[in-house]
Amino acid sequence: MTLKEQLQIHLHEIVRERDPFMATAGHFFVQEYIRQQFAQWGSVEIHTFKVRGKNCQNLILNLPGQAVGNSRDLPPILIGAHYDAVPGTPGADDNATGVAVLLELARIFATDAAKYPLRLVAFDMEEYGLLGSAEYAALLRQQQQPLRLMISLEMLGYCNSTPGSQNYPPPLEKFYPNTGDFIALIGNLRTIRDLISLSRSIRKVGVASQWLPVPNRGLIVRQTRLSDHAPFWDLGYSAIMVTDTAFLRNPHYHQSSDAIATLDLDFLTGVCQGLVLGIRRLS
Repeated sequence: MTLKEQLQIHLHEIVRERDPFMATAGHFFVQEYIRQQFAQWGSVEIHTFKVRGKNCQNLILNLPGQAVGNSRDLPPILIGAHYDAVPGTPGADDNATGVAVLLELARIFATDAAKYPLRLVAFDMEEYGLLGSAEYAALLRQQQQPLRLMISLEMLGYCNSTPGSQNYPPPLEKFYPNTGDFIALIGNLRTIRDLISLSRSIRKVGVASQWLPVPNRGLIVRQTRLSDHAPFWDLGYSAIMVTDTAFLRNPHYHQSSDAIATLDLDFLTGVCQGLVLGIRRLS
């Protein structure tokens, strides 16, 4: 089965209403689907936290790095994607695409390890204010756990090659293309080398890529903080968001029309391939 077909299978399972409070059945179904997919590759850790009296769950799969030399002692790369969606939307791009790629990274790196250990995390409650990632980042900081890098997968499947289809918060429109056919990598200043390296790998598989380093935890351009990397920035970790830029491009953002039919599955597949190559090449 091709990578594109694997991603399609995941999307068909995940794309459904799954708000944790308003669509509890869909939310539980997707949670279980992720748990079962992860469980094929190792033991699934569940990080439980409470919101408004409700038990919420981050699902975690740890994959070992290559057992060569000193790589056993390397800090992990954490790759996360949120699986909840806002009420009233099936959340195809936001964020079934990120979860589908997360599940494929699990499959690919479980069978052929990366240099670094990988920690794959499906975050809950992102749409309620990055709550799952904030809880988990705080836990890691409290335990003084180092990370090589945190990568947040946030909307990866919407592409529009019409000139003028891409918007920006000012003044970024002066420096970046106005066509929404690229994947964006946004990181704190500590990640500049990784931004360049990952961007090169994504371009190598034929997907256009742009990168943006932001100072001061993204507070100057607040649109750069709208995903699960932001709590990691706030706690001093190196973190990058991978995104198709959400509402700056995709008119279906947080709408009932955010359906599989609006996605570009070749673009999504290319992003996944580029990330696999990029993660393997991180030094």
